[in-house]
Amino acid sequence: MVLVMRSTSSCLTLSPAPPPPPPHRSRACNHLSTQKQCKRNSRNYCITRPQIPSPPLSREALGFRVFVLSDLHTDYPENMNWVKSLSTKAYKNDLLLLAGDVAETYHNFYSTMSLLKDRFQHVFYVPGNHDLWCRSEPEGFPYYLDSLEKLNKLLDACRGLGVQTRPMVLDGLGIVPLFSWYHESFDREMDIAGIRIPSLEMVCKDFHACKWPREISNRSTSLASYFDAMNEENEDAIKLIKNTCTQIITFSHFLPRQELCPEKRMLFYPNLPKIIGSDFLEVRIRSIHGSEGNASACHVFGHTHFCWDSVLDGIRS
Repeated sequence: MVLVMRSTSSCLTLSPAPPPPPPHRSRACNHLSTQKQCKRNSRNYCITRPQIPSPPLSREALGFRVFVLSDLHTDYPENMNWVKSLSTKAYKNDLLLLAGDVAETYHNFYSTMSLLKDRFQHVFYVPGNHDLWCRSEPEGFPYYLDSLEKLNKLLDACRGLGVQTRPMVLDGLGIVPLFSWYHESFDREMDIAGIRIPSLEMVCKDFHACKWPREISNRSTSLASYFDAMNEENEDAIKLIKNTCTQIITFSHFLPRQELCPEKRMLFYPNLPKIIGSDFLEVRIRSIHGSEGNASACHVFGHTHFCWDSVLDGIRS
């Protein structure tokens, strides 16, 4: 079932896409030695998933839809082609939240954002780690002294294209983009012992492709703290949203809670939790949605490429 959020003047609901085919009924057996035994010991069963009901809405009452994309990585031609294949008419009234990792080069970033802004009425963006890699650019495009300079160039490009990077209210729905970065101390799960695990520097290109001023670093909380502080510029807008909106969606590239990632024993790279999330982000989100959350609290994130839908302490992520 594909769920798309619809915003109306009175409610924010999850609306189902066209219904899926009926659940497939299958047979399960306990792998006994003969077909006859297997058949005798089998049981019929079907798997169903709980449906989230939506109130009936007339065609006139339907507001814009909220779509979420992250980790497009359009430096890969097939991903860029997918963006180009999106309808230029179907989403003209809709809103897109773009949760980072659009492209590694400025050229591909700008092209992707232009394509998406042509297709959606509103586009919101927060940067991901790949966006801030200081990679070689095509001739005629800028060179960056460090990743912060590139970040400013990307934000300038967004302003020029009409892509939003600041909080905004749309028909009573509050949208809050949150800047963030990861830190190793976010990981509180016991490390897996007894096997050789490559270092973060060997696995994560951020340690080589991103360039930072000396006073901030991936190896401490300084970088995560720096990005979190960028959100303080929007405190007045966030306060207005908290006071006027009954539905608020916050979104970030990185994760606010380690529970939003599989346990280390299930991961191909067990040290992944050290480079995915921020405690600063969790505090920031709670300051917006409340320490205990609420029925309409929603936060969206990207980065890990895992599809996730859960409620943690009153906030749906």
